[in-house]
Amino acid sequence: MVNPQITNLVIILGMMQVSKKIPFDDPQVLMGVRALYLASNVIIIGIYLYLARAINSKKDMTTLKYVEPAPMGSAEEPKLVTTTIHSYDLQQLRGLWKALLMGVGMMCVMHLYFKYTNPLLIQSIIPLKGAFEGNLVKIHLFGQPAIGDLKRPWKAAGGIMGMGGGDGPKADKKSIEEAEKSGRGGAKEE
Repeated sequence: MVNPQITNLVIILGMMQVSKKIPFDDPQVLMGVRALYLASNVIIIGIYLYLARAINSKKDMTTLKYVEPAPMGSAEEPKLVTTTIHSYDLQQLRGLWKALLMGVGMMCVMHLYFKYTNPLLIQSIIPLKGAFEGNLVKIHLFGQPAIGDLKRPWKAAGGIMGMGGGDGPKADKKSIEEAEKSGRGGAKEE
């Protein structure tokens, strides 16, 4: 399967070339691109609201234990986290909401304050593509089983070209037992 970062890069480069040919000076064209951006975000909001409803209706209270890695560059020890699949999925959904609101906020500043119009077109496609590629969507919307890469806890997505992702949470028995023995964390999330 093609790496999502590569396809994002291709889309961005392609849309940059396309956006050079679009007459953003025309108020009707500009309004159309704004409507496209708004429609894209409304679709994403609808997906996230559906995910919240699906997560709460399943209310999977299966216990999930994993070792959360220490933040990069910190002297902290990795900590043991005990939670439920329901809580974990809601936590992941909160992260998606924050990312969406941050993107909309940045776009508002860039478009309304700095008068940049080209990013509107790109930001109409990339977040929507990202929403459909997310693990929560794959499990709760598309009904894929939570096995393999979809097994919780999920590794954080890497940066450009997959670098900088670091180690994700560890759910193997050995790591959990080591964290329990050393007394690291024990944070229980309800």
